Amino acid sequence: MKLLVDSGSTKADWISIDDSGKVLFTAQTLGLNPEVLDKEEIIIRLNDKFDISHNKNKVSHLFFYGAGCGTDRMKNFLAEVFQEYFPKAIVTVHEDTYAAVYATTPKDEAAIVCILGTGSNCSYFDGSVLHQKVQSLGYIAMDDCSGNQFGRQLLRGYYFNKMPKALATKFEETYNLEADFIKHNLYKEPNPNAYLATFAKFLIEHKENEFCKKIIFAAMEDFVENYISQYENCKKVPIHFIGSIAFYLKEELQIVLTKHGMQLGNVLRRPIDGLIQYHILNK
Repeated sequence: MKLLVDSGSTKADWISIDDSGKVLFTAQTLGLNPEVLDKEEIIIRLNDKFDISHNKNKVSHLFFYGAGCGTDRMKNFLAEVFQEYFPKAIVTVHEDTYAAVYATTPKDEAAIVCILGTGSNCSYFDGSVLHQKVQSLGYIAMDDCSGNQFGRQLLRGYYFNKMPKALATKFEETYNLEADFIKHNLYKEPNPNAYLATFAKFLIEHKENEFCKKIIFAAMEDFVENYISQYENCKKVPIHFIGSIAFYLKEELQIVLTKHGMQLGNVLRRPIDGLIQYHILNK
């Protein structure tokens, strides 16, 4: 039994397949980002799903692609946790960008592959090797154009009284905006980045509002400048995207990339289905 896992900070999609690629079960847990979770919380999230905990001794291979796995330290930490939890498995941990590459990019083709979800990332794939110009410092310092950055900007706009009154009223009707509640989620609960990203849905639903539109396009311009433009051939290869932010703001991405003479490639909400095909072809 093989387990394929695509994990963001908000949620993780799990698919179990046999050697022929037949799906045995699917599951979803909360995200397993090692940058913001300790071992105890990761185990709790694994035990929360019966299919995962019940079959942990049957797993022969675990292929995990996750947010927060961009450094050897985090990859090794998570691999050790998984090796203990799945004692008979050969464990492989990659950063989430590899899942995005395998799901969006045809074999041996070059592309720039971006993730815009709870967090953000951008890499160049030359057809065989992944290259990254910018190492992420996490949601506090980076994550341009991500769900958590959008959430932070909405909260700031609301609390600094810059959000238009009518929009602010809708914002109040949608979320608990009491300062103590917000601060508790930001500083006392796990996954504050995922909490911030919950506000992104509001931004997308009101993307035609000028206040929201300004936030969206400014963030996309920052992402192009700070991430995509790091690669000299960014106007010569397709630029693929994975993640809910990219998926629901595809039209806006098209506008911004076209403005910069760049080519929008495939845009997928989640890569897990593409990973099945990849692992069937690459046993």
